[in-house]
Parts: sequence; structure tokens; C-alpha cells
Amino acid sequence: MRIAPTTTAGRITTLAAAVTATAVILAVIPGHRGWFDVGVYYGTVHHWQQTGAIYDYLRPGTVYGFTYPPFAAFCMLPMLLLGWHPAVAVSVALSTVATALLLYWTVDPIARRQGWNRWYAFGLSACLCALLNPVRDTVSFGQVNLLLVALVLADWKLAQGRWSRYAGIGIGLAAAFKLTPALFIGYLLLTRRRAAGVALLVAAAATAVGHLAAPRESGAFWTRALWDTDRVGAFGYISNQSLQGGIARLGPELPGRTIWLASSLVVLAVWAYRVRLAHRAGDRLAGYALTGTACCLVSPITWVHHLVWLLPALVILADAGLRSPQRARRRRLLTAFWAAQVVLCSGVVWLWWNVPGHGIGVLLGGNAYLLIALALLVAMPIRGRTGEPEEPAGAASAGEAVDEAAGAGRGAAPLAEPEPVGAPARH
Repeated sequence: MRIAPTTTAGRITTLAAAVTATAVILAVIPGHRGWFDVGVYYGTVHHWQQTGAIYDYLRPGTVYGFTYPPFAAFCMLPMLLLGWHPAVAVSVALSTVATALLLYWTVDPIARRQGWNRWYAFGLSACLCALLNPVRDTVSFGQVNLLLVALVLADWKLAQGRWSRYAGIGIGLAAAFKLTPALFIGYLLLTRRRAAGVALLVAAAATAVGHLAAPRESGAFWTRALWDTDRVGAFGYISNQSLQGGIARLGPELPGRTIWLASSLVVLAVWAYRVRLAHRAGDRLAGYALTGTACCLVSPITWVHHLVWLLPALVILADAGLRSPQRARRRRLLTAFWAAQVVLCSGVVWLWWNVPGHGIGVLLGGNAYLLIALALLVAMPIRGRTGEPEEPAGAASAGEAVDEAAGAGRGAAPLAEPEPVGAPARH
């Protein structure tokens, strides 16, 4: 039985209803962050202009200050030309554009391959994306995460076309702006891609620009601010969904740093093994997705809004289910996708913040996003490695795949196409 609408009027009606429901949910759901991080950025650049200092600025009434390298502060200098409300508007606009690019790059190729209506698939996927807790927090805090994900995936797109010689620029800029994406340079080195050299050169050049713009503050960052964890908050705070955060919540009596180092090495070993599998299978997006997931896990601080790095992995999970010719496997993968989608939309980790004790329910609920990241690192499908044939566009199974997705979650799942072989502010 066909569930997805087949007429333009039906699609418009369904999409309008989805957009309206999404807007209402976003308007009434608790957890609006009041553009806190935009306030930190805005205050920092004005403080820099007035005093020449970056890292001694703290947002009034808090202990939170600027935690990125000087190159990031240099990139934010245009905020000096804006008032407060225009700065917030620009932040929202940039995150919206970055999200639209990410969805276009990943949804549109699969919508074409599956024979779906492209604008309808894009619209429903945008609603699903907007509901995700990490996306909501990124926009509401005024964070830069979606911009960084777009920069990194821009390299994935560049590598596919005639501009491939420029691949690596996005990763280099992202790594200079914020240190966590530097693991993507490791991915390029591990898979022996020429873009690794470009990324290293760009990262070094951008870091040099930051040093030239603020030589004294550059020294302060690398010798003092980088190591001052009090500037970003406690490891055990519920929003920290990294390995370190999960360990800290187990109890202060544990040797947290030792366990974190050991578990991080295990995660990096799994990451290296799986990205090599993805490389051999020709699934570059899987390599990027696995790297983004590993970044979230091994970083000492991974606030909920940082988990937008899981978006490519969620895309691949949905796509692998939709393209599988085996009905049982298709249902299993789509069920896993919808389960992850629901949990990541739910804000369940916040429900356990004031619950005392260390019972299994508290531990599972309080670490739900961390557990999803671990599951994606270990079990995210790598397309092509199983030898399953791809379903051609327009095949009879395309309509069946649409129905399967709609039946599993009453909406269109975000998709991606593999490449051919070839709270307080939280920063």
C-alpha cells in the first residue's frame, strides 16, 4: 500500500503540515539558549578591540570565555560592524545556509537515485534535521558547529569534481578555527589522500594569520587558555556527551583521565580500522561520517550542540536501509535510524540531570547521545562493502523504499549517496 503522497497537491499539503508542526514544536519546546555563545563571541571581539586581549574576557555574570584559537577571533571581527540583534540574525542565517547546503549535498543525489520528488524530500528532511537536539542547540546558542560541518563536507564535494585539487581547504580552515576537526586531517593522511597536504598547509597558514593578528594572545591561547578546562565547564555536566563526560558521571573516585585515555585509544583504533574499510569500499562519505563521530567521542568536551557531527552518519544509516534489497535488513536499518532520530530529538539527557544515583536508567538516559555515537562508530553501515547491488533510479523498488521509510517513521528520511571509488555556553 502506497503511503507517500503521489500528487503535487498532496505533497504541498503534507509538507506544509510538517513545516507548521516543526515550527510549533520549536517555538514551545523548552531549552531555548538565548544566543549565549553569540554573546561570548560578540563580547570577545569588542573586548579585543578595546583592550588588545582575547582570553581574559568572561561573559558578565559567568565563568565562560572565548575558547577557540586566535584565528577564530580574527574571523569574527566583522561582528564589530554589527549591533547585537543583527549579530544574532547573521548567526541564524549562517547556520541555516550551512544546514541547507548539508541537506542538499546529501539528500538531493539520493532523491534523484530513488526517483523521489526532490523538493519534497528536501523539505521533509529539513524538518527532521531542525528537530534534532544538537541542531536546535547550535542555532539557539548561536554556535559555529554547522558551519564547520559544512566546511568539512565541502571538501568531500570538491574531491568529486574538477576542483579536486582544492580539496582540503575546508578541513584546514575548520581545524584552524577549532581544534577538534583536526582529526579529519588524520583521516586524509590515513587514507593517503593528496588533500592532506592542502589541509595541513591551509591550517598552518590560517594559524599564522591568527598569530600575526594577535601575537600576544596567540601565546596566551597555546600556553594557558587551551589547558584551562574551567573556561568551558565541568566534565561531568550532563551536556558533555563525550567519553570523558560519561566517565566523569560514573563517579569522581574513578581515575577518569586514565580511563579516558585508554578508551580514546580504543575508539581511535576502531575508527582507523573502519575508515580504511570505507576507503576500500569507495564510500568517502562514510569515512567523513566516522571521523566526525570519533571527534565527538574522543574530545574531552562534547556538548550536545557539538553532536551535529553525527548528521552524516545518520544520513548513511537511513540511506543504507533505503537501498538494501533485503526487506529484513531494510526494516532493521530504518528502525535503527528512526530510533536514533527520536532519541536525538527528545532531549532525554536533560531529563536525568536532577535525578540522584547511578542506576541503570540514569546512566542510560544521561548518556543516551554518547551511546548513539558509540553505536554509529561501531555499526554504521559502509555501503558497497557487503556487495549488495545498488538499486537504479526509477526501479520498481524506489516507490517501495519511499513507502518503507514513510511506514517506519511517517516521513522522509535524510539520505546520502556514496561516492564512486575514487544551560551555560558550551564551546
